[in-house]
Amino acid sequence: MAGFLFRRVFGFALTLFIAALAIFLLLDILPGDPARFILGINASPESVNALREQMGLNLPIWQRFFSWIGGVMVGDFGISHSQATPVLELIKERLVVSFPLAIFAMIISIMLGLPIGIFAARRRGKISDSLFMTLAQIGVAIPSFWFGMLLVLLFSVKLGWLPTGGFISWQDDFFAGLKSLILPSFALALPQAAILARVMRTALVDVSSADYIRTAQAKGLTKGQAILRHGVQNAMLPVLTILGLQFAFLIAGTIIIENVFYLPGLGKLIFTAISERDLILVRGALIVLIMAVTFTMLITDLLYALIDPRLRSRTRQ
Repeated sequence: MAGFLFRRVFGFALTLFIAALAIFLLLDILPGDPARFILGINASPESVNALREQMGLNLPIWQRFFSWIGGVMVGDFGISHSQATPVLELIKERLVVSFPLAIFAMIISIMLGLPIGIFAARRRGKISDSLFMTLAQIGVAIPSFWFGMLLVLLFSVKLGWLPTGGFISWQDDFFAGLKSLILPSFALALPQAAILARVMRTALVDVSSADYIRTAQAKGLTKGQAILRHGVQNAMLPVLTILGLQFAFLIAGTIIIENVFYLPGLGKLIFTAISERDLILVRGALIVLIMAVTFTMLITDLLYALIDPRLRSRTRQ
């Protein structure tokens, strides 16, 4: 188990380093001079050169990269040029919107996807099974931003139950802030719930023919009862992997939804920073997203090893 943990943590660190290098290089090769963009086309060459020196753009690329990554490791993400504020402070302000949004969407996805998948597996081959799997296929195909627009038209414009967009801070009104995240959470959760339902059904169908299911039936349980009591736990192994991937996707997927619903989250911050060519802010926000996604996958791997004793035994060999 110790060897497995070491390999996963080493892979986590290596992934972060490669991702940070890719982000830095890709943003660095973008056309245009950030100093010229900030000062405007009428700025004198002396002013542009002075700002380039202040921003460290006159240094070699490798020196700038290691200076940046060294700062990230100690929590110094730099200063935003467009907002004259530490990048880490801006990110913290936006995470209080993006992270709860991803959490709520994950909860909704689990509450919808798992019961539907279990029900469909128990009704395998029947009309209800085909109906739910057809709906799940449609849910997978629907883009979350388009579904979000439909939700706004129905629950905000037509019924007037929920706000069309924007966000009220948790400190000002907790329940109003919670209300602001309902529609975007459902918009994010629908495709993930559809995927989860299909994976859960497939996993349960695979285990339904296992020996322990037949043994449970021989002891007097119906097939549905045997699946619920004994099959669901074993079917959760592949589902756990999907859940980890889904949460990672939800964290990154908030970028589009936040712009649709005008939420002041991390996605909105990245979009604004790109439009203002604030590369330091873009780098900081992107590396935080990658950290969250990579850390989620690391936790998923560790949970999988704890649940599946076969994986632990292989790591000892």
